[in-house]
Amino acid sequence: MSPREVTGEAAGEIRQLVPDIETLARRLADIDYLVDEGLATSMFLSLRLPQPLLLEGDAGVGNTEAAKPLATVLDTPLVRLQCYDCIDVAEALR
Repeated sequence: MSPREVTGEAAGEIRQLVPDIETLARRLADIDYLVDEGLATSMFLSLRLPQPLLLEGDAGVGNTEAAKPLATVLDTPLVRLQCYDCIDVAEALR
């Protein structure tokens, strides 16, 4: 088993909360976040694989705003890392 593999209770909870892409999109809509099919699919696959989902783009395009409702749906805290040129590990982990 790889260290990235979600097993046991956590995997079961995620599968129960988000059994398919349509349910994820509906649960996001229930908290007033409308998601298109592409983003819903990416979010779902990042939960199911599990792999990190990197949302990148210019400031203000909605990267963090996509992560906030997903954290709400999963009932988990959101940890946001602001990346920029010259950031080092020590600074990022503060």
